[in-house]
Amino acid sequence: MRIDGRAADEGRSITIQTGFVATAAGSCLISTGNTKVICTASVEESVPGWRKGQGKGWVTAEYAMLPASTGTRKRRDGVQKDGRGVEIQRLIGRSLRQAVDMQALGERTITLDCDVLQADGGTRTASITGAMVALTCAVSKLIRDGKLLASPLRHQVAAVSVGLVDDTPSLDLCYQEDSRAQVDMNVVMNEKGEFIELQGTGEGRAFSPAELAQLTALADRGIRSLMQAQRDALGEDAALMCAKPLLLAASGNAHKIRELQDIFGDWYKVIPMKDAGFDAEIEENADTFLGNAVIKAQTVCDATGLPTIADDSGLTVDALGGEPGVYSARYCGHHGDDEANNDKLLSKLEGVENRAAAFHSVIAIARPGKEPLTAEGICPGMILHERRGTGGFGYDPLFLYEPLQKTFAELTAEEKNAVSHRARACAAMREILKELHGA
Repeated sequence: MRIDGRAADEGRSITIQTGFVATAAGSCLISTGNTKVICTASVEESVPGWRKGQGKGWVTAEYAMLPASTGTRKRRDGVQKDGRGVEIQRLIGRSLRQAVDMQALGERTITLDCDVLQADGGTRTASITGAMVALTCAVSKLIRDGKLLASPLRHQVAAVSVGLVDDTPSLDLCYQEDSRAQVDMNVVMNEKGEFIELQGTGEGRAFSPAELAQLTALADRGIRSLMQAQRDALGEDAALMCAKPLLLAASGNAHKIRELQDIFGDWYKVIPMKDAGFDAEIEENADTFLGNAVIKAQTVCDATGLPTIADDSGLTVDALGGEPGVYSARYCGHHGDDEANNDKLLSKLEGVENRAAAFHSVIAIARPGKEPLTAEGICPGMILHERRGTGGFGYDPLFLYEPLQKTFAELTAEEKNAVSHRARACAAMREILKELHGA
């Protein structure tokens, strides 16, 4: 048993009280055993000079121990902080920046202040764990105030100390254990179990790779418990941590938005472009499906600073040299008149034996500062001499999908979505995203 009666693999009791400082954008009081830290998050609608004009935010931290936080009075920091305080606040800043998508945060700064009320070991790790909660509360307020469309938090971060005390791997050291530990280590991790920072020192003796593995495994268990405490304290706001990035759809079609969310929801939250304030007309003046898809996606991306998905699709007929092609929706001379478009197509194919055709779809995802991702899907078929079926839209009543011997207008929605050009393009894009995200 340890000095405070805990088992070696048992962390100290933890409580996190959110909203502890009413005037802060986000705050909490975190208590781990007898260590107590006030963590606050303050938001400024600006960034440091070296960051301006990049469209990215910044997260930084400050750390201080109040004079009565230890057994003997600690002098207040003057103009020049003590070296230990500077080192700890840099650690806190580095750790919490790993949680944030700075592009999604926008050009604003969040400062995390961690003030130790009472110190009994583990003040830096408690500060990191509490600062994550304060940061999440601040993000929640930014969303409520309409300053952020969605959460920029991509990871959950927490930290704990571990060490060898009397040759025993021990979790969450109190001050008396920390002061005589043979090996002292601070571990910062994210929700995936990935390390953000390891600070390990053989103060009393060297330690072996096997002991290092024991200590990091112990830290992993402790941090998972701390992360649950963070989620419990945040309640509904816990969903703001590990949030999926937004993907705007260059479309206002609610059905298409739902379809795209179903297809790409593993990586993104898909919303219509108007939710990000974009409702302008986009001039599609390219002569290829690829060109128009990229134009739509890049235009919205450039205007909003957010990743954007767009598609362009249409019908090509071999005997007509690829018509109607990019003019599929306005083949008759004006946009969206399916009946007139079909009538013109039948008229131009009158007496023509070669009825081979294909539906094409190109999906493009534009990302700030990066080359667009593109994927194409093609579904071959043939054009009938007369319409068949009552479903679908556009040229579906004339387009025969030969393997099923049905027109697209005769297929059920499930049948069409399994074989259509758009389904094939989306499947190809999913493979690209799997490789990109390592999933």
